[in-house]
Amino acid sequence: MTDDTGEFRAGQTGLVVRVPEAEPAVRAWRDRLDPSARAGVPAHVTVLFPFLDESLVDGGVCAAVAEVIGRHRPFEVRFEHCGRFPGSLYLVPEPDGPFRRLTEAIAERWPQTPPFGGRFDDVVPHLTVAQGQDAAVLEEVEADLHGRLPVTGPVSSVDLMVHDGTRWQRRGSFALR
Repeated sequence: MTDDTGEFRAGQTGLVVRVPEAEPAVRAWRDRLDPSARAGVPAHVTVLFPFLDESLVDGGVCAAVAEVIGRHRPFEVRFEHCGRFPGSLYLVPEPDGPFRRLTEAIAERWPQTPPFGGRFDDVVPHLTVAQGQDAAVLEEVEADLHGRLPVTGPVSSVDLMVHDGTRWQRRGSFALR
């Protein structure tokens, strides 16, 4: 969850699926190589970032998010291999369809908040491990992760994360039903 500069600003929000089962495999790498980890974001798959500014997130918005997320069923996710974007390494969630449907549902309800600001034609669900790195670093990380995968876990909620100007904080959780 970063913008193009890798910087965060107070009041930014995002919706994420935390993946605590991945922490043992990715935490040390994320702490070193992912700015969102250093800013307090746990291992996660982003549902929608950026979401509404915190000043716009009131009880009605939270109720609407809960309703949209609640239309989706819990599922099991498995991470068996890595993928890459330019300068970035991530874990590939399988299946990725449920993540795509969550993103599409939230983006449809709040069209003013397209995923990643509308920068990408296809939003690829992923769990970022490293970003802004050269190929040699990414190869080292991927080789290490190869021996730590697969990772599996349940997906039963989506969390609202808010940046307070210093760190990301969890401000709410919405159950899949």
